Amino acid sequence: MAVGSTLSVDLPLPYLEQVRVLLLAHVPHSEVWAYGSRVSGGGHSASDLDLVLRNPADLGNEATALLDLQAAFIESNLPIRVDVMDWARIPDSFHREIERMHVVIQAGC
Repeated sequence: MAVGSTLSVDLPLPYLEQVRVLLLAHVPHSEVWAYGSRVSGGGHSASDLDLVLRNPADLGNEATALLDLQAAFIESNLPIRVDVMDWARIPDSFHREIERMHVVIQAGC
């Protein structure tokens, strides 16, 4: 499946908007991709949302404020779990898996 074609995140719009607000508040310069069951179509209403942060200036450098963002999701009133990982800290084999099917949630700068 081609990335960026008709892929979307299976998440109610108010939840997606809240996710974007938290991302902008905590990691405004990071590129953020959603992947996993909420992108592949295998999710259900209680599925978690899988996100990966990428440092657009240098993919090998960790994104800043990951722990603050994780805490913000835990403290939010989102009724689903949000798992956040850092691109620079996961293996290349997982990069390839995520690259195959993802949705850009935040473009970063």
